[in-house]
Amino acid sequence: MRFHHRAVPIALAAILIDTIGFGIVIPVLPTLIVHLARVDLPQATRIGGYMLIAFAVAQFFAGPILGNLGDRFGRRAVLLSAMTAFAADYALMALAPTIGWLFLGRIIAGITGATYGPVNAVIADVTPPEKRGATFGLVGAAFGAGFILGPAIGGLLSTLGPRAPFVAAACLALANATTIAFIMPETLPPERRRPFDWKRANVFGAFAPLLRAGGATPLLAAALLWQIAHMVYPATWAFYAEIALGWDGRAIGWSLAATGAAMMLVQIFLIGRAIKRFGEERTVLIGLAVGMVEFCLIAFATRGWEVYTLILFGALAGLVFPSINAILSSRVDATHQGALQGGMASLSSIAAIVGPLVMTQSLAFGADRGLPGAAFLLAGALAGLALVTIWLGVVRRRGALA
Repeated sequence: MRFHHRAVPIALAAILIDTIGFGIVIPVLPTLIVHLARVDLPQATRIGGYMLIAFAVAQFFAGPILGNLGDRFGRRAVLLSAMTAFAADYALMALAPTIGWLFLGRIIAGITGATYGPVNAVIADVTPPEKRGATFGLVGAAFGAGFILGPAIGGLLSTLGPRAPFVAAACLALANATTIAFIMPETLPPERRRPFDWKRANVFGAFAPLLRAGGATPLLAAALLWQIAHMVYPATWAFYAEIALGWDGRAIGWSLAATGAAMMLVQIFLIGRAIKRFGEERTVLIGLAVGMVEFCLIAFATRGWEVYTLILFGALAGLVFPSINAILSSRVDATHQGALQGGMASLSSIAAIVGPLVMTQSLAFGADRGLPGAAFLLAGALAGLALVTIWLGVVRRRGALA
């Protein structure tokens, strides 16, 4: 694909390396929690969920602040600061002597914010509105590529001990920060910047321009429901795979790598074509329907080939978020793209607060009663609710107004 600005591939590389760093540690996190907290695996599942919540709470408050700082000082400075802090975070977690230090590391990462908001703002800065859906899809493709490499590398590094992947993640994040510092150009010119405003530096202020425009509430509600549902993977997959399928760290790593590969192919080759063929709104509906079916079926999978078949099918759910993001981005002017993406980051943080809590508790509750797939059934119900929300609140409403 031809990029509209040379900052885009560098920003996408930030997503790739950040996701590699995140994916590297997933296969070893259950073992490390069990070791440091001295608990069994079901209890470690709950602790892992609380750890994700600590990250999300910190990011919920920090996301809009970083987005507004990006609108004031530019995207490059925010990305550089975030990746430098992520490097420090992984180094801290590599040396963590107690479970409390692991929680501190997640809080630090949450305060600095994920790279997705600034990267999406870079794309919105330099990409024509009609091509944003496909370009936002490349963010998902970079995420998928990271999940191919990250868990696979993490599974291999797990043979060196549960802390080795954290060291590797710290090195990758530091390398990415160095690249941003010396190579990445700024995408927000001074004349398009605006003063920092604390009134806008929160999730409600970030969405104010959208809400004034009208018609955004169903999109935001569906995005939140979908992200809560999708949290079933980072919150429970490593634990679910070990409990329900008996997989070890290497097998978990390869399954996540397969998930990333399938997701990457959809984001690169299908998202642009789907939007062109069906439009952004109906593309969202297709992705939500696929996700709902996949979640419900995977809850009852007992064999490896069943899981991998559902992974391939479920990759089509990757159509959802780039399409929603493109619709919302087209409704906000150029001076508020950073605020919007900061708000979307906070929306993701709400999902990351609620999702791990309900998903890990559902998994533990179901596992105690012989149904470890209970969390995936809940995810399927939430995806179905998001589908109904888009259909009634966006597609049919637009048809009625036409």
